[in-house]
Amino acid sequence: MKRIAIVGLLVGGTVWGQKPPLLPEKDVAAIAQEISGETAKQNLEGIARFHRQRGSQGFHAAAELVAERLRVYGLSDVEILEFPADGKIFYGTQRSRPAWDAQFAELWEIKDGVAVKLASFEAEPVVLAEDSESADVSADLVDVGEGTKESDYSGKDVKGKIVLVSAQPGAVQDLAVGKFGAAGMVSYAQNQKTAWSGENQDAIRWGHLETFSANKTFGFMLSLKTAHEMKERLAKGEKITLHAVVKAGQHAGKYEVVTATIPGVDAKLKDEEIVFSCHLDHQRPGANDNASGCATILEVARTLQKLVGEGKLAPLARTMRFVFPPEIEGTMALLNGKAELAKGIKAVIHMDMVGAGPETKAVFHVTRGPMSLPSFVQHVAWAFAEWVNEESYEYAATGKAAYPLVSLEGGKEPLRAEYSPYSMGSDHDVYQDSSFGIPAIYLNDWPDRYIHTNLDTATNIDPTKLKRAGFIGAASGYFLAALAEGNLAAVLRLLELDSLRIVVEIAQKRNQVSEYDGGEIQKSEGNLIRPMVESVTNFAGVPFNRGIPTLAHMGQNLDRNSEGMSLRAMGDGGESVRRYQRKSNPRGPLAVFGYDYFEVEWSKRGHTTKPRLLEYQGLWGGGEEYAYEVLNFADGKRNAQQICDAVSAEYGPVAQELVFEYLKALQEIGVLEEAN
Repeated sequence: MKRIAIVGLLVGGTVWGQKPPLLPEKDVAAIAQEISGETAKQNLEGIARFHRQRGSQGFHAAAELVAERLRVYGLSDVEILEFPADGKIFYGTQRSRPAWDAQFAELWEIKDGVAVKLASFEAEPVVLAEDSESADVSADLVDVGEGTKESDYSGKDVKGKIVLVSAQPGAVQDLAVGKFGAAGMVSYAQNQKTAWSGENQDAIRWGHLETFSANKTFGFMLSLKTAHEMKERLAKGEKITLHAVVKAGQHAGKYEVVTATIPGVDAKLKDEEIVFSCHLDHQRPGANDNASGCATILEVARTLQKLVGEGKLAPLARTMRFVFPPEIEGTMALLNGKAELAKGIKAVIHMDMVGAGPETKAVFHVTRGPMSLPSFVQHVAWAFAEWVNEESYEYAATGKAAYPLVSLEGGKEPLRAEYSPYSMGSDHDVYQDSSFGIPAIYLNDWPDRYIHTNLDTATNIDPTKLKRAGFIGAASGYFLAALAEGNLAAVLRLLELDSLRIVVEIAQKRNQVSEYDGGEIQKSEGNLIRPMVESVTNFAGVPFNRGIPTLAHMGQNLDRNSEGMSLRAMGDGGESVRRYQRKSNPRGPLAVFGYDYFEVEWSKRGHTTKPRLLEYQGLWGGGEEYAYEVLNFADGKRNAQQICDAVSAEYGPVAQELVFEYLKALQEIGVLEEAN
């Protein structure tokens, strides 16, 4: 424990001092002075005006706004790419979801002949669950509790009625509507659980129906306050009659992806791309999620284009691309539909929620990649974020700093960014899936107590936060766009410093696992070291021997607390020597947006229960994370036991039999095959 504390001081204290990392100070100064939190917030306010559902008129309007700004800022190749979305076409593992538009929706209570409006789509679009269909229904309300189990309906007549449920409408519709004949739903589901969940009784949370359910219906979302009042009245035997009017529905449409570039000029590198990514779709207002990410990469585009154009920054060696898709499904369409574009991407900087002010209670994260794809790129982003932490804290504490990175209309608080383990939930999952293998820097706020509610407004967005997130992204992207043999030393030195951080994390995990009954710690073979150094030399296009000195230094650091770690779980090793590799198609994660490829393919083969790994909870991750990484680690080189060890080291010990069972399931549905 003393060793952990000492090393923790080494990596937790000031690293950079007053000197900016990686880039010449003149470049850092140029970016810091030009990038504007105010401009980013103005663009955010424009985007947040639209209800930006996939394929909708609102999304198209937001896409046109972004494209217009990119043209004004002087970017090249500005276009809105279109990919058909009709519910039949697949983009890798993503079944395209038909476009969805809503024109009108209101919910009224009819009481003593008087109609009282409870919800209006025009006023707050979040009140209408996504994928609702048109209806004009007057019916009594029946409380069925959660609504996801048949027992919830026992003794209750819901046929032709509207049901009040605490679960998401999509989790209820096949049972309530399909089996018991309900006319529609009213939900007060509380998704995105945080410490503040339920605290604001007036907040209305975003709801979703299942896109591909045969039981088309409508769902309205109400606040906890309104729902609890209804529940109390119904419990007393009072009759509640509602009138629901909806004009909405799915239709064949298209995914739209806005894209633009700042072209590279190096003859050897210009066909390689550094991509800035966000997701443009969301319910209105969706200010932090995710107008903030879109507005911030738009501001990065403006800043770098202007500085390069004015000669304040050297021209980019690699091309820089900015993409604004619908979340996950748009990225799936882009990478599968434009395979040549995907091949040229060297790294991604993905921003999903980066503007939260103090009221949201959010923490800003620079998120590392999965262990299946070791890369130096997140270390680059963290170097800049750590420096911003130092500068912004010094300014907050003393009123003086060389680079406070404060907007005139923003706050003065320190950034306090966290360098966090890989977490899933946005487009970075797609890029880093093994079928694409593109390392991604993920910048994000979490928790945010207003996420997916009507309270996620521009009022809660801090221009200073936008400026700082934009700076971290711009500096990281500019450095990566220029990385070649000439500036390799800086990033290799960065990895040497960060190897001390790995020591701490290994020691902490070893201590946690020693208290866990299910696993035994094994010494790894340095698998945390070499791939990280290789990621640098491969990126720069130089021989691996350029990184050998750094490899040796990192190994010395890691020897202080064992050279890596794997966790051997107990179980039958009969399948342990089998090696699996991923087939070339389909490409993408198996759980995407509105469609679970594994679940559908598994059920097609007559299975009624899931592989146990999908419901397993480890020390640091759950079934979704284990499944994602088991697939990614199946590279034809690792055997089943090594895959089990790898995911155990990442998320906590898991029995061999659970991993082996899932590998066989992936083989059965045609995603994996045995390697020769």
